[in-house]
Formats: sequence, C-alpha cells, structure tokens
Amino acid sequence: MSARRLAKGLLILLGTVFVGVGVLGVFVPLLPTTPFLLLAAACYVRSSQRFYDWLLSVRWLGEYIRRYREGRGIPLRARAVALILLWGTIGYSVLFIVRGPLVRAVLTLIAIGVTAHILSIRTSK
Repeated sequence: MSARRLAKGLLILLGTVFVGVGVLGVFVPLLPTTPFLLLAAACYVRSSQRFYDWLLSVRWLGEYIRRYREGRGIPLRARAVALILLWGTIGYSVLFIVRGPLVRAVLTLIAIGVTAHILSIRTSK
C-alpha cells in the first residue's frame, strides 16, 4: 500500500471520528459541535471529495461548516462552550499537571491565542 493511499485512509478515518464526536456535541451540552465538524471537513477535503460533499449536504451538519466558511460566524453557545472547555482544560493542566514554568507559559499563550481567534469570529444568531 502506498504512503499516499495510507494517508488518505487515515484522514477519512479521522474525519469520520470527528463527525461522530461532532454529532455527539449536538446532544451533549458540554461538547462543542462546530470545531469537530470543521476538523472532519478539513480531513475529508484532503482525502475524499465524496465524503466532503456528503458532509456539506447533511442539512444539520453542513450548516455549521457553511456558516463558518461563509464568514457568518459560530453560534454563541458553541463559542461559550469552546472557551469554557479551552480554559478549563488548560487551566487544570497549568495548575495541577504541568510542573515546568516554561510549559505553563506556553500553554497559557496557546490558550490566549486560541481565545483571540475564537473571539475574532463573528457570532451568528
């Protein structure tokens, strides 16, 4: 099996896992939907046009991706959940898991950068 074919298969597998987690996010309040669907779309667009087209054609999944791609933003709830999970996990790691000050600083800077990006995205209604 060629390396390219293996990479495509892995991307399709990852995309499918991300779709599954994204669908769970529709029903589980603390699990964000949009980021996982965007990851799935990124995997599919690099591996299978058929899977990518399918994802965009699913009425209630494709809308999340189209809204983001068209610059219409992300829902306020998705933004809030993403920020809460981001700061909750990184905050916990910085306070209780990571010991080195350099790693703590890097994690904090990553959280600040991701927060700035999330806040720069328009909020949809």
